[in-house]
Amino acid sequence: MPPRGDVAIVIPAKNESDRIGATVKAAAQTPGADLVVVVDDGSRDGTAAVAERAGAIVLRHSRCRGKGAALETGAEAVMLLERDDDQPRHLLFLDGDLAGSASHAAALVQPVRAGQADMTIAVFTDRVRAGGHGFVIGLSGAGIRRATGWSPAQPLNGQRCLTRAAFEAARPLAAGWGVETGLTIDLLRQGFRVTEVQVPMAHRATGADWRAQLHRARQFAGVGWALAVRDPRAQAARRAIRRADQR
Repeated sequence: MPPRGDVAIVIPAKNESDRIGATVKAAAQTPGADLVVVVDDGSRDGTAAVAERAGAIVLRHSRCRGKGAALETGAEAVMLLERDDDQPRHLLFLDGDLAGSASHAAALVQPVRAGQADMTIAVFTDRVRAGGHGFVIGLSGAGIRRATGWSPAQPLNGQRCLTRAAFEAARPLAAGWGVETGLTIDLLRQGFRVTEVQVPMAHRATGADWRAQLHRARQFAGVGWALAVRDPRAQAARRAIRRADQR
């Protein structure tokens, strides 16, 4: 039997049939990674079939449930697969459109494996020019700074490695596109160590057509909601409502 790995890779993907195969194959090269789980979040193309041919364990959502739900589905599958193991694997989250650049994911794993961080976040050194104006990134970065005092360089970067304890502490994850913002805030507020790591990765640039602008609008709404529910005033209001209901 080959030695058991200490890392499981979870890749949420929607309509990524052109890149998911290369992403899976490159990610599988990560030292210590012996599980690659792709969660097809309601794709209408051949994403699932391509990922399976590339060697991934594939789970499918019959409809799009959002990135946060896809990450939870993948992590739960890892837990089921390792339920007889003594030591849970670290979780490495990667986007489905990284293609060959996913081979650089090892840099994200090392600080977690060495006990130097509870979660790492990638900072891409290979920047792809996008068609947006940075509104969503600015909203997320400012919100994280207000909530925690920390200013991330790339707050929306989805390439992250975290310990199982950190993942469990952050559940339930924020819905949809607010997942990265919520994950960062929730872990920092609980005292977990979060650090950024520069990696030569790159993903597909979002264009400037109406579909891209709609995508950004959905991102903006998701990030905004994740920040709103983590606002201390909103949390205090929810606690007051719960106390009132208990009387």
